[in-house]
Amino acid sequence: MRTARIERKTSETAILVEVNLDGTGAYDVATGIGFLDHMVEQFAKHSLIDVTMKVDGDLHVDQHHTTEDSALALGQAITQALGDKGGITRYGSAYSPMDETLARVALDISGRPFLVWNAGFTQEKLGEWDTELIEHWFQSIAQTAGITLHVELIHGTNNHHICEGIYKGFARAMRSAVEVDPRKGGAVPSTKGQLGG
Repeated sequence: MRTARIERKTSETAILVEVNLDGTGAYDVATGIGFLDHMVEQFAKHSLIDVTMKVDGDLHVDQHHTTEDSALALGQAITQALGDKGGITRYGSAYSPMDETLARVALDISGRPFLVWNAGFTQEKLGEWDTELIEHWFQSIAQTAGITLHVELIHGTNNHHICEGIYKGFARAMRSAVEVDPRKGGAVPSTKGQLGG
């Protein structure tokens, strides 16, 4: 089983994250930020990656550290569960429609973190979550999961739909990328013989 457990404790957050890349999309998420919980649950459900995430953060300050560190820990867990990345599909992409919204996400588990973000929001909060932190969440997970990640909002007006469409697209792209391709025979999908570095 491709599983991992990350415990991360700083003066700002205490986090436990567990993942199973070969799961069924089960989730148990409690970050203290309701809308972030909802998005991580969407990620688990649509990627079929089981996710447990418990965060005790300094929300009395603001939501920045909880948002950032939840993504850093999830990315670390995915990287650990992937091991040497032998046999994975590596690439994934998805179009994600949600009513009037259409998002496109493409990624490469390359070991070279990079985020291209072409999306935005017209309101400052979704629930109690600051929308300016959503791009930062994706930057943080790209960093520790070692993925090249392109996120594009093709069109959309409803901020809830925009955010959810992006997360669902990310989930579907990750589902494809982490799947094991039996034709690869366990080989690392790179002519270099390794990913990253």
